[in-house]
Amino acid sequence: MVRRLAAEFFGTFWLVLGGCGSAVLAAAFPLHGIGFLGVALAFGLTVLTMAYAVGGISGGHFNPAVTLGLAVAGRIAWTDLVPYWVAQVFGGLAGAIILYVIASGAPDFAAGGFASNGYGALSPGHYGLFSALVCEVTLTGFFVLVILGATADTAPVGVAPLAIGLALTVIHLVSIPVTNTSVNPARSTAVAFFAQTGALGQLWLFWLAPLAGAALGALVWRRLIAPDIAPLDTAPPETPAAA
Repeated sequence: MVRRLAAEFFGTFWLVLGGCGSAVLAAAFPLHGIGFLGVALAFGLTVLTMAYAVGGISGGHFNPAVTLGLAVAGRIAWTDLVPYWVAQVFGGLAGAIILYVIASGAPDFAAGGFASNGYGALSPGHYGLFSALVCEVTLTGFFVLVILGATADTAPVGVAPLAIGLALTVIHLVSIPVTNTSVNPARSTAVAFFAQTGALGQLWLFWLAPLAGAALGALVWRRLIAPDIAPLDTAPPETPAAA
């Protein structure tokens, strides 16, 4: 279990440092900023690379919503849920601390939103609460569907991290203007503590919506899409999971 939790810690660390780091350090860099497309690719690539690196140890969740979805789908034991969540949240916080240390070295540094998530005034496009809720629930649900499908016994071997990373890239391309894209409570929590906005006051949504979406996605997979596939309750942790 220690190795699995360490893998989740460092995987979530990399997700926050690479994904949120691209938003904080490079998205709007003068003349050569990477923009929304670059940030979306950065998040997808962080998941892809760490899924290949440590997915064989922990399943490569790096996301409390994904862990919940896999538990609902019978892919992992429910007893793993809280330990995975703790490792993911602390891994994300560690990544955010390193990012803050790096970013604060700039002479004109101001944390501002610090890649945090939000709705209303804190939404990049000023989308309201209901839009943010629907967006996060729906996209997290489809993310879990992709993960479950890509890691099923019937899926092509070895391509799950690629499918999952690309799915996360698409999700960011859709939802960065709406919520700055969460679909991951650990990622949202990590940077909210450093934001100079009301991000902490809105953090509840970015736990509630991804968790609800993940559970719904898992139920759709288990009951409608693949009801004949037996749950992998006793599957080894080496089964790649994701994101």
